[in-house]
Amino acid sequence: MKTALLAGATGLIGSQLLPLLLASERYGKVVVVGRRAVAVQHPKLVQVITELDRLADVRLQLIADDVFCCLGTTIKQAGSKEAFYAVDYLAVVTLAALTAGNFAGQLLVVSSLGTDEKSRVFYSRTKGEMEAAVRELPFRAVHLFRPSLLLGARAQPRLGERVGAVLLGLARPLLVGGLRKYRPVAGSAVAAAMLRAAEDDGGGVQVHEGLFQ
Repeated sequence: MKTALLAGATGLIGSQLLPLLLASERYGKVVVVGRRAVAVQHPKLVQVITELDRLADVRLQLIADDVFCCLGTTIKQAGSKEAFYAVDYLAVVTLAALTAGNFAGQLLVVSSLGTDEKSRVFYSRTKGEMEAAVRELPFRAVHLFRPSLLLGARAQPRLGERVGAVLLGLARPLLVGGLRKYRPVAGSAVAAAMLRAAEDDGGGVQVHEGLFQ
């Protein structure tokens, strides 16, 4: 049986993904790494508590076959562009590099729709730079998940997401064809899609967009 590693287990997608990993027959061990413990007890579960800027200190505990990275914040929550970059780029790329160095086979990472490393929008550019960096690492497979606006209960609600969900809900009948990918998507749907992608055991770089159904 394989080992899964999950970062961001307390977030919207990560909290939905953790029980799926624990229930999966694919994994005999699930390692959760983060700044605080999750309130879950399970014989498969191993928790590694560390600050995100100290990941290298726990490198030998970050050994897994499949790495699921659900780290992410907002500039408002982080408090500054620098703090946002530290999570959404530095922590993600550091985790990916460390686990690739530990010979992990697959990286599955949550990004965002509209990423572009040349964008003038800081958020989109940061996500694009992160994607470009992890694509170059020696994983057998890299899966980039680009959801639209996420739906679901967060520990720290985001007003912008609530407003956006209402507006996109009203516009939903117009979001057809190539615009379907802009429809809001449940965090649970993204989590399920991540597990399915890992179970496929594919190769190369794969980009996942849309409703994840």
